[in-house]
Amino acid sequence: MGKKTVRKKSDFLAKAIIKAMKQHKGKEVVSLDLRGIETAVCDFFIICHGTSSTHLASIAENVRKDVSKLLKEKPWHTEGESNKEWILMDYFDVVVHLFNKEKRDFYKLESLWADAQIKYIEQSA
Repeated sequence: MGKKTVRKKSDFLAKAIIKAMKQHKGKEVVSLDLRGIETAVCDFFIICHGTSSTHLASIAENVRKDVSKLLKEKPWHTEGESNKEWILMDYFDVVVHLFNKEKRDFYKLESLWADAQIKYIEQSA
């Protein structure tokens, strides 16, 4: 029962993060479900990119606020907020990757984790 409860929690967390990214105009939002990969470090990667360093900082801050307000969850660890090229927010079961377009194209996490179930999230109009 414990594993199923954890999975449910990570599902809710992933959905809340995706919603926050979309509301704050994150570009090309993608969910990588890693639960089927035995060596994965978490359940989900949620990825998007922003149009500028200011936009990335805004997405990160609003993901933090929205998830905290909705689920009372805060990131365990955050990196990259000073250079704003790749901001990583570690919620333990879900890891958020916020890139500028150049870094996202360079690192290609979607290709690196191609064994995951990849879901491309439609952008709101």
